[in-house]
Amino acid sequence: MEGVSRGILSPIMVVVVALIFSMAVMVPEVSGTRWIVGANMGWSANVNYTIWAQDKKFYYDDWLFFVYDRNQMDVLEVNKTDYDACNADHPLHNYTTGAGRDVVHLNVTRHYYFISGKGFCFSGMKLAIRVQNLPPPPTAAPSKSDAPGGFTYRGHYVLPVVFAIGALWDAFIHFL
Repeated sequence: MEGVSRGILSPIMVVVVALIFSMAVMVPEVSGTRWIVGANMGWSANVNYTIWAQDKKFYYDDWLFFVYDRNQMDVLEVNKTDYDACNADHPLHNYTTGAGRDVVHLNVTRHYYFISGKGFCFSGMKLAIRVQNLPPPPTAAPSKSDAPGGFTYRGHYVLPVVFAIGALWDAFIHFL
């Protein structure tokens, strides 16, 4: 009886694994981008962060990674008025952890304003960005109704279906 159970279990396992693999192929990967503020210059004085940010798009669920000298600088989120005036007296949020490696999760679509206090803002340590929602995925081109043989491929389902049919056929052959 034990040998019969293995024979039945094996094809079922093949089908289950094939279906799981098929589903994994169809699921798109979505993750936020981790931006190192200032790239190789880091969060430091005399860097123009407006120029650094101008060609970048910041989306919901992205991350800002501030790398700086923890003994001298900090990372403060302020409102636009305090950003323009380099006023660090009333920050909305102080992201400074003391390690000089601070991470900000951009989990709200809005404008963000960051400065470094202690006078460094006047040396250019200020960053203004706008976080937006991800754009919608591109739409598929309409298929032609006069395709040869009347069969058209739609979406990402063809390859997983082929694998599933193959796994079912293999299970059927091994069961007999």
